[in-house]
Amino acid sequence: QVHLVESGGGSVQAGGSLRLSCAASGYIYSSYCMGWFRQAPGKEREAVAATHTGGGKTYLADSVKGRFTISLDNAKNTLSLQMNSLKVEDTAMYYCAADLGYCYSFPYGMNYWGKGTLVTISS
Repeated sequence: QVHLVESGGGSVQAGGSLRLSCAASGYIYSSYCMGWFRQAPGKEREAVAATHTGGGKTYLADSVKGRFTISLDNAKNTLSLQMNSLKVEDTAMYYCAADLGYCYSFPYGMNYWGKGTLVTISS
């Protein structure tokens, strides 16, 4: 069972930056797809970014390309999301998610989820 705990959310003004972290534990295997999702009030959940524990290609939603960066520190079992040039529309609950294997089917089939961390961007 993979356990995920997000942190780093908060309130900042538009144009600012935040760094989200996701502490992962309970790994049994070495191959996992790790990702970030977000859900704004009244909207559907949206996939934001993903990467694999073995490195390689990352996924970034078009809405965050050039502003967000996903990274994984395998030594610390920590997934991060660096968010720069934040916009009001980035306001959402951000969730960390994981699934065994590669990210071929991302954003579908993510079986492990954290409880989320709230990001609020003001104008």
